[in-house]
Amino acid sequence: MFDKLTEKIGDALRFVAGKSAISEKNIDDAVETIKMALLEADVNLRVVRRFVNATVEEAKGERVLRAVDPGQQFVKIVHDKLVSFLGGTKQDLLLKGPDTISVILMLGIQGSGKTTTSAKLALRLKKDGRKPLLVACDLVRPAAMEQLAVLGRSIDVPVHREDGARDAAAVYRAAFTWAEQNLIDTIIVDTAGRLQIDEPMMEELARLKDTARPDELLLAADAMTGQSAVDIAKAFDEKIGLTGVVLTKFDSDTRGGAALSLKTVTGKPLKFVGTGEKLTDFEVFHPERAAGRILGMGDVVSLVEKAQEVISQNEALELQKKMEKENFTLEDWLGQIRSVKKMGSLQSVLEMLPGMKGQVAEEDLNPEELRREEAILSSMTRKERANHLIIGPARRTRIARGSGSSVAEVARLLKRFEKMRGMMKKMTKMGKGAQGMQNLHNMFSRMGRR
Repeated sequence: MFDKLTEKIGDALRFVAGKSAISEKNIDDAVETIKMALLEADVNLRVVRRFVNATVEEAKGERVLRAVDPGQQFVKIVHDKLVSFLGGTKQDLLLKGPDTISVILMLGIQGSGKTTTSAKLALRLKKDGRKPLLVACDLVRPAAMEQLAVLGRSIDVPVHREDGARDAAAVYRAAFTWAEQNLIDTIIVDTAGRLQIDEPMMEELARLKDTARPDELLLAADAMTGQSAVDIAKAFDEKIGLTGVVLTKFDSDTRGGAALSLKTVTGKPLKFVGTGEKLTDFEVFHPERAAGRILGMGDVVSLVEKAQEVISQNEALELQKKMEKENFTLEDWLGQIRSVKKMGSLQSVLEMLPGMKGQVAEEDLNPEELRREEAILSSMTRKERANHLIIGPARRTRIARGSGSSVAEVARLLKRFEKMRGMMKKMTKMGKGAQGMQNLHNMFSRMGRR
């Protein structure tokens, strides 16, 4: 995500970041590059103008031009402006306590991912300790109720549906009664959508809103549609009223125009983003972290949070010890591949590491390559994974046959593993008795802390 924007803004910032002195012309040139990058990213024109004017006004002040490190001051200004335009601070859902039922209406046009987003949100709230109920109030799209029922079963969340029903408000009232009887504390309503915004749909949603009196009205908007998503959000807000937006397909949006325009154009915060097809690919939106990614600064906090979900503290400490003692094996590598797969795509993980963007070959980010390596490692015996030195020609042939790969691919994997062990050896030697090892320890501690 933000690929093109990050590349273009990165070029502009590198031009001034290392300078011990900058002039107004330097600033003008950098801001012009950033402006073009924002426009190419499909950011709203009014938003671009505001961003440029605010950045230039602050950057040309004496505090920057006469600063000890004016280049870094300029980078900070751009970062802070991006945070502001992305929404400022993280916006939580405004839900009641567990003894009272909270209601969330999910809105959106057909194809925006509204039904899947409803299930993703239910799973997240369930993990947070709430007891959600999904309600199928999309009575227009024939497959919507069945889709919601299937998704609900997959995450073990109850779904209220009434086949053949024609009144969404009546379906909601029956669902609310069931929720009261079954100690439900959060109702998520999947509402009707159309291929485009029309009056009948808005009238139906208005009636449902009056009946449900929701705590949150969230719009599911397709990030890949750019400014169309922003226009749709504005229309829904004017007709129904929104409390926030969820950008779906955020991982596929390499431009980022919708995310940067939403708050300024609609006044409504971006609360969540869908980052993949799995129901677990759903994240709280943090403006500051997003700004860091756009500027190539990474997002280590989000990476640690993802790691916490798949790596226990004991596992992290054990892995650290093995690296220190140079005992990292193919068995450990297989475990790490499986952990990374649970955290999402390798591309999304690398984007969270400062300075890693563009440093890894595209073929190494191919999920097929990761699956191939996992297959090769899985075709080895535990004895072979514990000691890769015993894998001679005969064993390589057997492993290649068992994994559906070639002997050359097995040899290439072993060579990469040796290279990786060498890098780990250098890293631990550099860190022993110094701050480097302490940093390594802290990183693994954070990754494993629950």
